[in-house]
Amino acid sequence: MKFSHLLLFLMLLAPGLADAKAKKIDDYHWSGVERIVAISDLHGDYGRYIDVMQSAGLIDKKGKWSGGQTHLVQTGDITDRGADSRKIIDHLVKLSKQAKKKGGYVHLLIGNHETMNVVGDLRYVSPGEFAAFATKNSPRLQNMQWERQVEWMQANTPGFEEIDLEAYRIEWEQQVPLGWVEHRQAWSFNGKYGKWVEGSHVAIQINDTIFLHGGISDKYCKFSLQSLTEQVIAAMQNHDPFVISIMDDPLGPVWYRGLAQEPETELFSQTLDNILNRYGAKRIVIGHTPTGGVVWPRFDQRVVANDTGIATYYGAHKGLLELTADGATAIYGDQRIPVPSQNSGREDYLRAVIEVDSNNAQLKQRLARMLAPPADETDAAISDATADPAGAGELMTEEIISVPGTCQYCFFPGVSGHLLSRKSPQCIQWHVCENNRLSVCYLEKVRGYPSFSP
Repeated sequence: MKFSHLLLFLMLLAPGLADAKAKKIDDYHWSGVERIVAISDLHGDYGRYIDVMQSAGLIDKKGKWSGGQTHLVQTGDITDRGADSRKIIDHLVKLSKQAKKKGGYVHLLIGNHETMNVVGDLRYVSPGEFAAFATKNSPRLQNMQWERQVEWMQANTPGFEEIDLEAYRIEWEQQVPLGWVEHRQAWSFNGKYGKWVEGSHVAIQINDTIFLHGGISDKYCKFSLQSLTEQVIAAMQNHDPFVISIMDDPLGPVWYRGLAQEPETELFSQTLDNILNRYGAKRIVIGHTPTGGVVWPRFDQRVVANDTGIATYYGAHKGLLELTADGATAIYGDQRIPVPSQNSGREDYLRAVIEVDSNNAQLKQRLARMLAPPADETDAAISDATADPAGAGELMTEEIISVPGTCQYCFFPGVSGHLLSRKSPQCIQWHVCENNRLSVCYLEKVRGYPSFSP
């Protein structure tokens, strides 16, 4: 065989050899993947999503897959806050098909906001998100939903005859805008996006790294990655707003913040080692807890907090994580900075990130805290109101719906997950949270709202 023919043969064979190296062990485990890119919370910001995807070399100018054999891991929370969650999901699903043809892969994981949309907790769905689902039929569907609402109120609301329905409908339409019915249909388990969530995973392991949205706590580390997923799916399917399940447990895999916020003590470090050893992993990559613009290593890089705040709502930051045989690298636009494998290297690393993002006050505050940390603070994700108003809002007000007797959000008919006004005719009992931070209406006997399927 001539040399030119041999070279051509090897070039044609090379993609197959590379594919053979990356091995799918099962639906939750991969090995031999040469390049992994992890992107965290996107929160409905399509423009920022496209920017970071291009900076990682995953898509071209036309939005088509250009990442070759890279494995992309999106660790959840595509939804809410912004208006384009649907657009991002549709694009990622399309990219998934394109990536497979090139030997790559797109892993889309479940975050707490995906679960909230499925079960009808719509506190963080933006008006633009509902509008994205609106069609020419929306006025008719909205009116049919209103009729169902009135029927329910007639049967269940004391003093219904005294309610000014005209005034109340104005208030109601603010909570049930055009597109609301279609949104609820699409996110049900019978709908397009509900089925998509049902077919997604909570956690996966690629090479020696576990990826998930919130984290794995000592309460749930006894379960396999498959079991964590199956339990969360089952909890959504059988959701009861009065029962805390793995889906909304603060220690559960889509809500847990301990890996991002616990002090880096010897005691917790040992707990982390036990969790990693249980799964045969060396590192856990998480999203969920905003870092203020930096891919942040903790516990000598055994944890990487990767929710840099890509969405405009959280600052429109650029950070994402790349893992290769050469180690961990943070990508900030067109800049690439190695992520230190030891805590001792974090100061120099943070200074390098600040040079790239010199206007980011949160990073400078983080550095100041590192140099002179108060006795009661750790290097956890920035969350105080003065440092990060948006991030603080996430941590302070994005709360799990708790059991009756604490801070229970009101699930009232037609508007799941939104707060009622104290003056609302449906508010029969006003409940003040134990921490006095928020007052909400609590309907003791109302656990849901009338569903509507035209």
